[in-house]
Amino acid sequence: MQSFGYAAKAANTPIEPFEFKRRDLQAGDVHIDIHYCGVCHSDLHMARNEWGVSQFPLVPGHEIVGRVVATGSDVTAFKAGDLVGVGVMVDSCGHCAQCHGGEEQYCEEGFTATYNSEEKTIGGMTFGGYSDSIVVDSKFVVSVPDNLELSAVAPLLCAGVTTWSPLQHWKVQPGQRVGIIGLGGLGHMAVKLASALGAEVVLFTTSPAKGADALRLGASQVVVSKDAEQMESVKNSLDMILDCVAAPHDLDPYLNALKTNGHLVLVGIPDSPHKSPNVTPIVFKRLSISGTSIGSIKETQQMLDFCGQHNIVSDVEVIRLDQVEDAFERMLKGDVKYRFVIDMKAGR
Repeated sequence: MQSFGYAAKAANTPIEPFEFKRRDLQAGDVHIDIHYCGVCHSDLHMARNEWGVSQFPLVPGHEIVGRVVATGSDVTAFKAGDLVGVGVMVDSCGHCAQCHGGEEQYCEEGFTATYNSEEKTIGGMTFGGYSDSIVVDSKFVVSVPDNLELSAVAPLLCAGVTTWSPLQHWKVQPGQRVGIIGLGGLGHMAVKLASALGAEVVLFTTSPAKGADALRLGASQVVVSKDAEQMESVKNSLDMILDCVAAPHDLDPYLNALKTNGHLVLVGIPDSPHKSPNVTPIVFKRLSISGTSIGSIKETQQMLDFCGQHNIVSDVEVIRLDQVEDAFERMLKGDVKYRFVIDMKAGR
């Protein structure tokens, strides 16, 4: 079926209007009219081929919310008119141990990304949510609570579940002390979610100006990581630290902030490696350094249900589709609090 969106035609050209074909509705598919799509920093990386894997033309977007238009004959979980979301994945192999275990994000054959992956039904590449509609296997569609502001739900499909998954995996409990490094698109969601789970949240930032916002979002303490005295004040005090910074930095000060048996969990992927950490505190305090990637479909639904119960959404700035290039430039400057979201109906 015909679809309209915006695509990057090459790494060195602005994204522009683009007409393309979606696959026809299959028996297990859901056809979604897209209302909003979040702008993730990875969209910028991919549009400019900064990771060297982009296939052009490329339609970005993997934080998608909208309403069901139609469903295939085998679909029972959704019906026309339902509010739904689509995140980073639209398929996986379905038969490896990770898929059978409900962790499709770690599919041993690699999951099918919402854009810039092989389209297994009609061939070519998958196209993302910077478009008016999408057709997705119903197993990779989630229900959206109807009490939440829909535009602000969109980033939950990536930034939300990417931070929710480690908080669940490492079983964050009320009363625990959780550190969050960085107050960006991921970090601000981590603060909100960890706080709502009952944790005492400590926000680490290089920018003192972000302190007031961190407290507004749910942090109980702000530590300027460039201040040695402030870092010393949280030594041996945290159960877990979620590192949301995608730039190389020294991990040792954060290892020092962890209690015995603490976890430092990396979410951001830097363009060059972090400095190798000091092994001594890892050994003497039985610490772990781990990584985590997005979240499963089950975790995504759990996160959305939790957000619906606690009235949690992302802080967003809504833009038109033709303003995406301006949004990219502002993202490079850190000029957004905390996620751009495209209104697919604006200006159409």
